[in-house]
Amino acid sequence: MGRYRQINTTKSEGKKLASGKVIYTTVKYPSIPLSNTDIYVYAEEGDRYDQLALTYYGDISLWWVISTANESFPQNSYFLPLGVQVRIPQNIGPIQTQYYKLNHRNEL
Repeated sequence: MGRYRQINTTKSEGKKLASGKVIYTTVKYPSIPLSNTDIYVYAEEGDRYDQLALTYYGDISLWWVISTANESFPQNSYFLPLGVQVRIPQNIGPIQTQYYKLNHRNEL
C-alpha cells in the first residue's frame, strides 16, 4: 500500500458500492517543463522509477516525478525500457507544490 499512502480517499455512498467502502480519488500530476538543471541517464536492466527516485531524491514516493517527466514511456509499469534516456528533474520543489495544489486543494 506504500505507493497509495499519499492519495486522498473518500467513503462510498449509494447503491453501487457498499456504503462506507474506501475509494481512492483520481490523482492529477502537474506538467513538468524541461529545465537546464535536468539530469539524463540511460536505463539499465531492472531500473525502476522508484529506485531512481530513491537514488536522486532520497525518497521512493517521488517515483511519479520521473514517470511524469518521461510521459512518452509506457506508464503501466514501474520498470523503464532498457537503454532509453531518462530525464530526471532536479528542481522538484515547485513540482511538488503544484502536485499538492492539484490534489489537496481543500487542505490549503
